[in-house]
Amino acid sequence: MSADVMTDTKWVYAFGGGDSEGEAGMRELLGGKGANLAEMAKLGLPVPPGFTITTEVCTAFYDNNQAYPDTLKGQVEAALARLEGAVGKAFGDPSNPLLVSVRSGARASMPGMMDTVLNLGLNDETAEGLAKLSGDRRFAYDSYRRFIQMYSDVVLGVDHAVFEDILDGFKDDNDYSLDTELSADDWENIVAEYKKAAARELGRDFPADPREQLWGAIGAVFGSWMTERAKTYRRLHDIPASWGTAVNVQAMVFGNMGETSATGVAFTRDPSTGESGYYGEFLVNAQGEDVVAGIRTPQCLTEAMREKMGDDNPSMEAAMPDSYAELAAVFDKLERHYADMQDIEFTVERGRLWMLQTRNGKRTAKAALKIAVDMASEGLISTDEAVMRVDPAQLDQLLHPTLDPQAERDILTSGLPASPGAASGKVVFDSDEAEERSKAGEKVILVRIETSPEDIHGMHAAEGIITARGGMTSHAAVVARGMGRPCVSGAGAIKIDYANKQFVVGRRIVKDGDMVTIDGASGQVLMGEAKMIKPELTGDFGKLMVWADKARRMKIRTNAETPADCETAVEFGAEGIGLCRTEHMFFDADRIAAVREMILSNDQDGRVTALDKILPMQRDDFAQIFRIMGERPCTIRLLDPPLHEFLPHTEEDVKDVAKATGLPADLLMARARDLAESNPMLGHRGCRLGITYPEIYEMQARAIFEAQVAVEKETGFQPLAEVMIPLVAAPAELSILKARVAGVAKAVAEETGGKPKYLIGTMIELPRAALMAGQIAEDAEFFSFGTNDLTQTTFGLSRDDAGKFLSEYIEAGIFEKDPFVTLDRDGVGDLVRIAAERGRATRPDLKLGICGEHGGDPLSIDFCEETGLDYVSCSPYRVPIARLAAAQARLRRQ
Repeated sequence: MSADVMTDTKWVYAFGGGDSEGEAGMRELLGGKGANLAEMAKLGLPVPPGFTITTEVCTAFYDNNQAYPDTLKGQVEAALARLEGAVGKAFGDPSNPLLVSVRSGARASMPGMMDTVLNLGLNDETAEGLAKLSGDRRFAYDSYRRFIQMYSDVVLGVDHAVFEDILDGFKDDNDYSLDTELSADDWENIVAEYKKAAARELGRDFPADPREQLWGAIGAVFGSWMTERAKTYRRLHDIPASWGTAVNVQAMVFGNMGETSATGVAFTRDPSTGESGYYGEFLVNAQGEDVVAGIRTPQCLTEAMREKMGDDNPSMEAAMPDSYAELAAVFDKLERHYADMQDIEFTVERGRLWMLQTRNGKRTAKAALKIAVDMASEGLISTDEAVMRVDPAQLDQLLHPTLDPQAERDILTSGLPASPGAASGKVVFDSDEAEERSKAGEKVILVRIETSPEDIHGMHAAEGIITARGGMTSHAAVVARGMGRPCVSGAGAIKIDYANKQFVVGRRIVKDGDMVTIDGASGQVLMGEAKMIKPELTGDFGKLMVWADKARRMKIRTNAETPADCETAVEFGAEGIGLCRTEHMFFDADRIAAVREMILSNDQDGRVTALDKILPMQRDDFAQIFRIMGERPCTIRLLDPPLHEFLPHTEEDVKDVAKATGLPADLLMARARDLAESNPMLGHRGCRLGITYPEIYEMQARAIFEAQVAVEKETGFQPLAEVMIPLVAAPAELSILKARVAGVAKAVAEETGGKPKYLIGTMIELPRAALMAGQIAEDAEFFSFGTNDLTQTTFGLSRDDAGKFLSEYIEAGIFEKDPFVTLDRDGVGDLVRIAAERGRATRPDLKLGICGEHGGDPLSIDFCEETGLDYVSCSPYRVPIARLAAAQARLRRQ
């Protein structure tokens, strides 16, 4: 950005106080929070006035060595003066002080990941002024101690535990159990101790100048955009670092001004189940951080929720009926306005309601489905909008087993059902350790007193989370729901001993590494590994899938070669098989001996004899698949891996094989050495095997065609086989092998009187094949893009080894994403586009599909729609994800 442009740029936008300079559609500039505060103010809702410093300042801040644009300070001062006029208070005025909150606000919601400072503007003089102005000295010094602790932690880098120790010690000395028991004098003493502690830690006095405090807080919010926890969250949720965060400076309203004041977090529908009805929590005489941080256990918002939870404390509906009624009206207005479930923060200050935030609420997959379907049924949104509302990746939460309600349960304790789903794993108490053990292949359950944003990596690594403290809107609950992790929060009976790596429930001790199960739907924590059951994919799921299927163009197939996988895929709506890997069948114990006999044969006759033993087994394999798939097309890849993969490699294995086959062990070892290759991925495999050992492909083709004829005679339907020749690099390879496969089909037809229905095509998995696609299409009736190998051969990366350094490449911005997870649109994508265009130029009706792992990735599916492919193929459990992603890709282009 040039200096002239930066001079003219508007960096600060005011909201509230009768007007707003922004609106909801400006979230890229103002961030989600700033845009929605401006929108709520425009709607006439009670929003404390303030101003937003734009995301462009964040970008400029990092582009210019963490320096602000020259004109920013003047614009902030002007906005601050406007804010003072709106509330009738002055920033830093000892007799009539304006206090502000300073909060982050990225365009994508990142709950708990970035920094917030409340009660900013307090010092010894303004605290006295606040005490006189409010008539409540206790409130003033409670706010002051909160500010010192929060500002020291967020801005100055002093560990909040320093202050917690002071407070806990004071409470112990005075036999207090709750913060609310402390008097005004107590808080004044605490403030003095806090200031001494801050000075000791910092080597200088705690800053008293409100303007110094303000710029310190603004810098801390911008700084928090690049913390490790924020980077981790962005990586997990595909949020670009270039987006930046806005900063919102807003006049403080106080929920800690006595029994007629409160603060809370609420959702317009249940974010766990999607059920209609207000859902949330509040605390009397508290500030917002008390609710989300899990420091105090909050009370239920509604009577219905209180009864459901079995809570004895009064709900807000009962305790503060007027404020609750006003809040309920705001809920309805906001949900209708945004046509989505809202996550709302509010404060009641001496009976007056203030709205501090609204945003589209994080929700579980189950809730996302229900809310989308219900809102479409209610006429709030269209069925196409409902399809667009559900994140395809979230569906993964619904496609795996849940706890069997009939199974015995060894219940350790119960907490709050913060995020549904079930998980079993070994107990672990530290987030770093959770990540390490997960990488090593262990399933772990993270157990914490309460989670903080620093636990984000451990929460992601864990199968589920348990916290001893915190409510349904605590950090653990919100983040777990967004991640799809089961979570039980507020399990107060658990006493956690970090030092000894154990927790105690009553007389039972659960140690690090012990197996537990959590049920996020009921809030139960069970000892041991509980039995799971398969999900029922009906109801809301079924409705949404019907709407998605109407909207999508591409077909969805599955990668499968076992009857169980085929059945699962068909249940999930697969419309065919996009990749049947026949080599998986060769490894079965009942046929590996014959495969090895074939490989060890010295001549063609010996190989044919061995293959004759395998033929009936292969034929039966294909017959089982054809019966399940009916008339759905089945793409069957002929043998792909190099032959040495089927041979034993250790001396012990060689001895076992020698005994089973009667062949000398030294002959086996010699043959294994003879077949070994320096780079087998680029070696004697795929169609190269078919060229040098044509009898292998001829046996497989015969098994396919004989199975087709047999199943047609048995069932009356005609299976469609798409015979795929792998690793073609030269048109002649396909031409030779196509003739041989077609010859086998003709022979089978003559022998059986049947007429196999088939196509012959190839897998495009080499750059040369993509470039030669026009010539290859002269023989190929379909292309299936094998994007796993196409990515490997285009990048020159080994998928099995690249994981050792890919994360560093992504962190450095060399690669935007792991190219084995999301298709590389530029390099690999260009090859796919070239092959599609050249192939169809030769053969306009050429069928095009993708069968690599990318076939189940929503971003890659979007590319496939853009490129005009006919189908994607993915693993059975990702079929519903692909169906929804394909529908969304189509709708985005309408």
